[in-house]
Amino acid sequence: MIKVGIIGATGYTGIELLRLLYSHTGAEVTHITSTSQQGLEISRVHPQFKKIYDLRLEELDIERMAEETDVIFSALPHGLALEIVPQLTRMGKKVIDLSSDFRLKNPKDYPLWYEFEHPCPEYLEKSVYGLPELYRDKIKDALLIANPGCYPTSILLGLKPLIQENLIDTNSIICDSKSGVSGGGRGAKLPFHFPECTENFKAYRVGNHQHTPEIEQELKGLTGDQGLVINFTPHLVPMVRGILSTIYTGLKKGVEKEDIQNAYEKAFDKEAFIRLVEEPGLPETKFVYGTNFCDIGFKVDERTGRVIVVTAIDNLVKGAAGQAVQNMNILFGWPEETGLLQPVVYP
Repeated sequence: MIKVGIIGATGYTGIELLRLLYSHTGAEVTHITSTSQQGLEISRVHPQFKKIYDLRLEELDIERMAEETDVIFSALPHGLALEIVPQLTRMGKKVIDLSSDFRLKNPKDYPLWYEFEHPCPEYLEKSVYGLPELYRDKIKDALLIANPGCYPTSILLGLKPLIQENLIDTNSIICDSKSGVSGGGRGAKLPFHFPECTENFKAYRVGNHQHTPEIEQELKGLTGDQGLVINFTPHLVPMVRGILSTIYTGLKKGVEKEDIQNAYEKAFDKEAFIRLVEEPGLPETKFVYGTNFCDIGFKVDERTGRVIVVTAIDNLVKGAAGQAVQNMNILFGWPEETGLLQPVVYP
């Protein structure tokens, strides 16, 4: 039984890690930290854990955390892991970071998209991008895993087979994504205040969302085209969880519907957490709620010569904590499904 630490255990991704790890047969959560709730039992802050966890929230003691755990999840907001994570990895600890702080390989992207200079750019090359369906061979030997963003996960999984089989025009990719409000985190922010977002549906950060360079970085790796750019527009939907991404792109000449179906089956037939939705159905967020699944479907628009790909994930699970646990399973040689096969709560 390995011992697990969670830094930032009271945010949405932190408590989702606690929920998922409770049923994990190979891991035990032994240390949880909070910057504002030290000394309280986690069930005092999150009553859903009463009679489940009796852990107390601690102030972060890096040396103690490193000495008394085997793997550490950092569930801190963007920018706050930059000092902590390098210290832990220098001590030889395996770290899975759920922020964006180590995802981008080019340090010049951070001032452009996150408005800060990266203080330890050498760690950007050391980190492994934690999308198992692309990089599990690198993940298994990693010391620092940069857990992917939720929007990039939903988009990259939808496009990977089409790119690998050279079926699409990668100069014409348009990604239209809708997310529940939990993607904004647990902190109070006006756009996510109930009167602001209920009975409302809006686009935000159009043309400058911080996940854009992450998506383009990984698509460039798949295509080899360093000039690749996409259109990505996120939307806020008045629901708690879920991301539905609709991806539009042109098909190469002569590509048929069967070629696309075969590409998805070839890429994902053995993937535990990818489910292909058969026609006439398409993915819906309700059917991945609380799970680590990514559902994928597509339609060919013969009139325009384009394929329309639709993916659905739970942004807090496959888009964050569930994918992080999947990465931990790879690190320690367990089946990737371990602790992650909860059926959806429905309706």
